[in-house]
Amino acid sequence: MNAMALLTFDLAHIGAGLPVAAHGAAITEALTSGAAVIEAPPGTGKTTFVPPLVANRCAGRVIVTQPRRVAARAAAARLASLTGTRVGDLIGHVVRGDARVSDATRVEFCTTGVLIRRLLHDPELSGVDAVILDEVHERHLADDLALGMLAELRELRPDLTVVAMSATLDARMIADTLASAPIVQVAAEIHPLEVRWAPPVNEPFTARGVTHDFLDHIADQTVHAVADLDPQDSALVFVPGAWEVEQVCARLTGRIERPVLPLHGRLSPTAQDAAIHGRSVSTPDARMAEPRVVVATAVAESSVTVEGVRLVIDSCVAREPRFDVIRGITGLVTVSVSRASATQRAGRAARLGPGTVVRCMASEAWARCPEAPLPEIRTADLTAAMLDLAVWGTPGGRGMSLPEPVPHEAAARATRTLHALGALEDDGRASPHGRRLASIPVDPRLAHGLLAAVDDGVDVQD
Repeated sequence: MNAMALLTFDLAHIGAGLPVAAHGAAITEALTSGAAVIEAPPGTGKTTFVPPLVANRCAGRVIVTQPRRVAARAAAARLASLTGTRVGDLIGHVVRGDARVSDATRVEFCTTGVLIRRLLHDPELSGVDAVILDEVHERHLADDLALGMLAELRELRPDLTVVAMSATLDARMIADTLASAPIVQVAAEIHPLEVRWAPPVNEPFTARGVTHDFLDHIADQTVHAVADLDPQDSALVFVPGAWEVEQVCARLTGRIERPVLPLHGRLSPTAQDAAIHGRSVSTPDARMAEPRVVVATAVAESSVTVEGVRLVIDSCVAREPRFDVIRGITGLVTVSVSRASATQRAGRAARLGPGTVVRCMASEAWARCPEAPLPEIRTADLTAAMLDLAVWGTPGGRGMSLPEPVPHEAAARATRTLHALGALEDDGRASPHGRRLASIPVDPRLAHGLLAAVDDGVDVQD
């Protein structure tokens, strides 16, 4: 390993002003057991501070997972700036279509899907000394699988450190998955938060999605609230999807005397950086974020910190995956936001000081909102997950430590599909064809079609 890989991170500099830094000793003590669960609200700096703290205890690479590509890129850029290095040197990221790492990289941010592909290719995670699973409270299917795989890997590699981090989670459930790992709770400085209720006149969404009247309502509430906002502060507007982001941005254009910027996963990295940091709009070299209105999806809920926010406009609507039994695929459905998610959204306004959240719902409807989002393992198509588990060597997840058991009916349906594709042997383990399918980062049915087309001599790039 070269000289750069032996550098020790300056935790005093990196952790300056971050609430989580005050818990550095407790986190270090917890890590002596080889696994730890860190529960810290948004804005406490866990994604920035914990990876270098863990890296200072390791000789090999530290992998940090994020649920979304934009979050992995933003986290890597933030830590690289604090260490005075370029992304791809000491700090790197690997996301779909964009890998910026080198032999000198000590901390690598990636999506959870990338980590799972790596585990299936190299079950020992050669050269990796620690894995940090961030934002596990979102309970994405990939996070649950990765947690179970890492729990098993630690039985073979007790030297591997595993950390699970979240803004809000059932810490004991996650700790039990990691063989009763110690829990460190980080308290954030609580600033006053004013909650305003602004219910729409009509229903905000139907089976077809969010209504145009509700989009008008969100835009109107944003205009009214921003009028009272300090000129130096920014606003963050939460809507359920990329289409709604663009619709609300269009409705705000010309009505607010500050930049209106979209933030979602389909945007270019440059556009995402402009929304998150507020310095590449017209003042790319400024030290302070430019006041702006950012209209975002759930990507800004917990995994990305938009700088300078003192006002949140919350549509109180979310989009979650649901398996359609009739069509045999998973689709996104529009639902009321959970109280846990809405609390995290509101917390973005009070991270720096007193803030305000405007919730586009009636106050009496709050109690009817679900307590937390449904774990994806209960609602999504499990075909890809069952294939990953078969390749891993635990067909159906049997005997595996997971946050919750794999639903029997959904697993059986997925297994039948995989047998039809020739992806499984009779004993449920992955066939050679199944391993080929698992190496392609798309749905197994699509991967099967792509391989069949290639075998027939079709150029799949056309």
